[in-house]
Amino acid sequence: MYGSFWDNLRNAFRRSDNSLYKLIAINVLVFFVLLIVRVLLTVSGLEGLYREGLSYLMMPASLPKLATQPWTVFTYMFLHEGIFHVLFNMLFLYWFGLLIHQYLGSRKLANLYILGGLFGAAFYALIYNVAPYFNASVDSSMMLGASAGVFAVVVGAATLTPNTTFFLILIGPVKIVYIAAFYVILSFANSIGANAGGEIAHLGGALLGYLYIMQLRKGNDWGVPVQKVGMFFENLFSRNRSKVKVSYRKAKTTSTGGFGSFSSKASSSPAAKPKETSQEEIDQILDKIAAKGYDALSKEEKRKLFEFSKK
Repeated sequence: MYGSFWDNLRNAFRRSDNSLYKLIAINVLVFFVLLIVRVLLTVSGLEGLYREGLSYLMMPASLPKLATQPWTVFTYMFLHEGIFHVLFNMLFLYWFGLLIHQYLGSRKLANLYILGGLFGAAFYALIYNVAPYFNASVDSSMMLGASAGVFAVVVGAATLTPNTTFFLILIGPVKIVYIAAFYVILSFANSIGANAGGEIAHLGGALLGYLYIMQLRKGNDWGVPVQKVGMFFENLFSRNRSKVKVSYRKAKTTSTGGFGSFSSKASSSPAAKPKETSQEEIDQILDKIAAKGYDALSKEEKRKLFEFSKK
């Protein structure tokens, strides 16, 4: 990634290959918009109106209710109410998302987050409607938060590079595979607690994160539908649509696009540097990482990836 955190966040929507900052920016913006609306309506004596409006964006466990507002399987994953809720979700997304972006590219990161959120929502609805324990609460239960998508990114990063080490305050260096395992076990233990729905969604997102990376290593990218939808909206709002040629790679497709942004090939320029690493070379390196892991790269491949990531 280029520049500082705040510089990337300010320019999140001006660059195509930084879905990490797009995701963070959307979550933070939505949080502050809801916060302002909530304060204004509450001081006006209309807090009930705020709650009613929010209920149309939250994910309901009740299948009949979900059928009347299907968009909530997507909108819920960008909603937060508590400051610490959004803070910790975004911190985890940033720390583990950087690894996914570095090794697999921006597009795969967006895939993991969106698919994790969708799978978490499906798992939440399934368990609440099947398990007898939730029979009494299924009609009144609703969910919000980015945690399912974040858990997919966390477990995906741990599956991809399990030996990567984070330095934790008061604990010291810890491999991310143990960090991911700790939070998955914690969510499982709390799945019958006060936030049962959220914890169940965490487990669904975690499972998706693991399966996504394992399938990617086999050459199957489950994120292709997400990319196509994202490409549709990107093309819809793009200012220079006519100058880009869209290309697809069979089997393993890896590039550094934003929300479904895509790999493009421009005509060769006489002024181009002869030794500059091409996007095709980077795609091959990223495919090798997905199949065999980062440690399988040669020193030259690691150098090319590092230099390209600084552009």
